[in-house]
Amino acid sequence: MSRYLSADIYYKEKYHEKVARLSLSSGLSCPNRDGTLGNTGCIFCSKLGAGDFAANSKDSIKDQIESQIEFLKKKWNAKKYIAYFQSFTNTYGDVDYLRKIFYEAIEYPGVVGLTIATRADCLSDEILELLEELNKVTDLNIELGLQTVNEKTIEYIRRGYSHKTFDKNVRNLINLGIDVTTHVIFGLPGEDETDFMNTIDYINEIHPLGIKIHSFYIERGSNIYEEYVRGEVSTIDMETYVRSVVNAICRLKRDIVLFRITGDPVKSLLVEPKWCQDKLKVIATINKTLKNLGVPLLKLEEK
Repeated sequence: MSRYLSADIYYKEKYHEKVARLSLSSGLSCPNRDGTLGNTGCIFCSKLGAGDFAANSKDSIKDQIESQIEFLKKKWNAKKYIAYFQSFTNTYGDVDYLRKIFYEAIEYPGVVGLTIATRADCLSDEILELLEELNKVTDLNIELGLQTVNEKTIEYIRRGYSHKTFDKNVRNLINLGIDVTTHVIFGLPGEDETDFMNTIDYINEIHPLGIKIHSFYIERGSNIYEEYVRGEVSTIDMETYVRSVVNAICRLKRDIVLFRITGDPVKSLLVEPKWCQDKLKVIATINKTLKNLGVPLLKLEEK
């Protein structure tokens, strides 16, 4: 029972059983980290490009899948899997190489879908053709880092492309019938509740399959860390974050999947805020707040 369409509900309704995500590594980099755009990465990105829990990129895709399945047995006894290429930019490479690793993943027994995390400025016509091809043979989901619609913030976080570029390319994917999940960060420096809800309004407008929300946090080794040490930035408190996520859930269209409502930073690298270490507490507080506000339980026909 839930007051929003969670990933667990979405996959169980679609596949009639538990589906686990296998975090895989393509071995690719990112144009915002390799000097192509003159940056060393978005200010919040970890050393591993958001793939802190991914398999070893030096292993074959088959070996990565098998190691992830073995690892996840400790949590879930799932029989169906989503091959999830999360770290760095997974369309930033030669199309033939991408086709090879993506097909290797989806052809593994039990893999029912493919999720590819990438940047909106790495979706050339050639890449879109490959994604169209994959969309015909598997349950494809493209994850794009939106973060915010505030152009000043986009420049500050050094994302490397404008909101106009994001908007154009996310609509290209949606118009091709390809599912999209957008990443949003609440608490970026200089932003407030108005900015957060403006971003949610935009997501309602483009109406993707799903959304991921997490708080702005600082890890050692990220580009923002030195600014934090100098006292130039601060992070969002848990009360404000919970209130903002609850407001977002109440504002969001009911058939948009919430794949994540809090982050999952590496505890050994996390500097601030410490409260986001306790993922279960954050989720429980959000759910309790929704209940106290009288937000109705989700009816499956709403999705």
